[in-house]
Amino acid sequence: MAALGWLTPRRRSATARSVLAGEASAEAARKSSQEAAGTTEEPQFPVHGDDRAAAFFDLDNTVMQGAALFHFGRGLYKRKFFETRELARFAWQQAWFRLAGVEDPEHMQEARDSALSIVKGHRVAELQSIGEEIYDEYMAERIWPGTRALAQAHLDAGQKVWLVTAAPVEIAQVIARRLGLTGALGTVAESVDGVYTGKLVGEPLHGPAKAEAVRALAAAEGLDLGRCAAYSDSHNDIPMLSLVGHPYAINPDSKLRKHARELDWRLRDYRTGRKAAKVGSPAAAGVGAVAGGTAAAIALHRRRR
Repeated sequence: MAALGWLTPRRRSATARSVLAGEASAEAARKSSQEAAGTTEEPQFPVHGDDRAAAFFDLDNTVMQGAALFHFGRGLYKRKFFETRELARFAWQQAWFRLAGVEDPEHMQEARDSALSIVKGHRVAELQSIGEEIYDEYMAERIWPGTRALAQAHLDAGQKVWLVTAAPVEIAQVIARRLGLTGALGTVAESVDGVYTGKLVGEPLHGPAKAEAVRALAAAEGLDLGRCAAYSDSHNDIPMLSLVGHPYAINPDSKLRKHARELDWRLRDYRTGRKAAKVGSPAAAGVGAVAGGTAAAIALHRRRR
């Protein structure tokens, strides 16, 4: 019977190499079928000179590795806006976000509440200025080159490009400006006479709210959503992606990847190293990330004493 062992299916967990091999094989099969049908030529996209088209990009884990709000928190800690124990919480939330590659509503809500309490009483102009510094310190090196190239292709075609994110609009506007994009839609924190009150205007720009913001902006700009593109990593943004004629799943979470494949949406994944780590040992990676973030916080705290 041992000689027939090769006939018996063996259950093995996927490795990074097997995932890569499988995806490469699927892509080769797809190209082969297109060639057989004589459909290898795809129409040019984005379409140059189409002023009724635009592109909408999610920010966290789509344009930038990790969450903008967590990086902003690191920068505020450096400037003594809050204590070490709060940074440890930020480090844990960021580790979870990077490991899971998906937004956890409870973590995101906790992070927003923390950020609002931290900025309460500070001037909007102060946070905008600090945001410029924090971008250089923590965010610039975390921009995904692949996604940046996609955004640039739309700009080169003469189209407007907007960030659409649950991050505070002030942070989103800094990032959009530094990347040369048109502008940003983000969560608005209430301010009176230029001072933050610690409350939100409405609710976070998340999930269906993003779709409504894009719809409203498209109407105001005279855009044809059927000719527009949208890019995101999260299944939470399926409402936004479903609005446009050209939806892209970028570094997608499992739910979005499945949905995109079912609807034949285009996928792009720029997380080769992160993906391998996730397939290998997610528990170990998570512990290491938390330990690293906490150690960095403690070291920074000690240097200041």
